[in-house]
Amino acid sequence: MPNQPQPSEASVQPRREFLKSTLVSAGAAGMGASAGLSVARGANVGGSDKIRIGMVGCGGRCTGAAADVMTADSATQLVAMADLFDERVKSKRDSLKAKFPNQVSVDDDHCFVGLDGYQHVIENVDLVLIACAAKFHPMYAKAAIDAGKHVFLEKPHGIDPAGVKVVEETCEIAKQKNLGVLSGLHSRYHQKYRETIDRVLDGQIGEIVSIEENFLRGPYGNIARSQEQRELEIQYGNQYRFSWLCGDDVTQSLIHNLDRATWALGGATPVDCHGLGGRSGPDHLLGDVFDHHSVVYRYENGVRVYALCRTTSGCYGESTSTIMGSKGIAVPTQGIIRGNNEWRYSGPGGSPYVAEQAAFLKSIRASNPINSGDYMVKSNTIAVMGQMSCYSGKEVRWDQIKQSDFRWGPRPEDCTWDMQPPTQPDSNGVYPVCAQPGTTTTI
Repeated sequence: MPNQPQPSEASVQPRREFLKSTLVSAGAAGMGASAGLSVARGANVGGSDKIRIGMVGCGGRCTGAAADVMTADSATQLVAMADLFDERVKSKRDSLKAKFPNQVSVDDDHCFVGLDGYQHVIENVDLVLIACAAKFHPMYAKAAIDAGKHVFLEKPHGIDPAGVKVVEETCEIAKQKNLGVLSGLHSRYHQKYRETIDRVLDGQIGEIVSIEENFLRGPYGNIARSQEQRELEIQYGNQYRFSWLCGDDVTQSLIHNLDRATWALGGATPVDCHGLGGRSGPDHLLGDVFDHHSVVYRYENGVRVYALCRTTSGCYGESTSTIMGSKGIAVPTQGIIRGNNEWRYSGPGGSPYVAEQAAFLKSIRASNPINSGDYMVKSNTIAVMGQMSCYSGKEVRWDQIKQSDFRWGPRPEDCTWDMQPPTQPDSNGVYPVCAQPGTTTTI
């Protein structure tokens, strides 16, 4: 593999200056709005200084996104909320109201409960924040864009090939309508990560040879059954524990790592991958998801990405991205480069969650809204590709996953409060594992 020429300091400086200016602009967006900047005409917010936001999902992530928006821009107003559970809507409204008393204006008539709540939120806002069970993300995002609203869409944007195709179509429609779509892949707005990967793209570690990605932690979400709820309510209320709702951990969590790897590789996509996974934890926890996955992605130029995630209690934990090059090693998650060009990030900190929302709001006000479609679809497809390989035990090719219309049932539009969930516990409350590698078909 030939070595990539090492750039001079002068050649990399313009890129770094651009990086710094974009980060400063993102941070200034919130300050500018706080100072009373007018909303640009045609920004789809009705010509008002206020941007009305609404939450679809009232769990921790969507609540965090709403707080990030209101922190980034004091001229935003939370006016509508929806969830499948009434107590979640009311409790999150109260907690956000306590923190942002002048920006939360959600009366009881705009607290929506049920599977159609997303429709009512869309009707009442300019910007829809979608962070709920990921199964519904594509359908909700498309409905919002079809209605002419801007969208923040949390990852995973889709949990199967069919869902990602809907997201890709939705992002294209958004471009045609000059509407914004912001991805929840917040690494793109993390200053330390951006500066490190910028230097990788400038060749400071030479040519990339391989990348190691780790997302190792304990169980995600609730792990015990409720004695007071019926089965479907238990599953709806604990989305991260059920594969038909969350897509499992490669799409749910490792997608962040895979997005960073794809970014460092200049947007390259793998030729194929092979993965393995299963459930090996000592306890029968709530749900049917795997508790460990490993995926090897192979690229046309010989690079391999080794990606691992685990959600087993009492085990080693690590959340890192490590990029191995011909002239050094970069660790974006630590902000360091080792090798011929030693470097450590020493710039400003700040929340990437707030930074991404500040940049998004600024772009909306400028009538040039951000559309994250390219990287969000690409990284999501790579995650789904790996998940499908882990579940099936088969090698999965990029062309297969792009052509596939596979969908985990039931379809989101067919879900109701009265249906039988696709997985059921046995008499001891133990769920069957969601897939059996070597038997399960995913493509």
